[in-house]
Amino acid sequence: MNNEYLAECNMEETKIYNLGILEDKTYSFALRIIKAHKYLTDKNEYILSKQLLRSGTSIGANCREATFAQSKQDFVNKLSIALKETNESIYWIELLHDSGFITDDSFDSIHADGTEILKLLIAIIKTSKSNIQKIKDIH
Repeated sequence: MNNEYLAECNMEETKIYNLGILEDKTYSFALRIIKAHKYLTDKNEYILSKQLLRSGTSIGANCREATFAQSKQDFVNKLSIALKETNESIYWIELLHDSGFITDDSFDSIHADGTEILKLLIAIIKTSKSNIQKIKDIH
């Protein structure tokens, strides 16, 4: 992620929620998706690659948006959108692989990254929902 930009804007200190390594992973994943899109369009595959580009870059954007969420519930909602986009991206990656557009090695690598992001999002969402429920139970 471009931490220099965040530092210049003092955004890093004003974030309400910090996603830690997930922010870096989703940013790196988006860069890989952009490169995959370019590779695929060079091979004249435009439809599936466009779908992958949209969903794959949306993950990090929703995570970035979640760091400035207005409430814990808003945070969960933004990450839930990122979770759906991650699942969709994995679908497009699997479809591109099974249709022969990406090699086994490329598939294994990018699929593993997507799955790791999926697992991180699930864990953060579960924990956040649990924390919201604990606060509700106290009141």
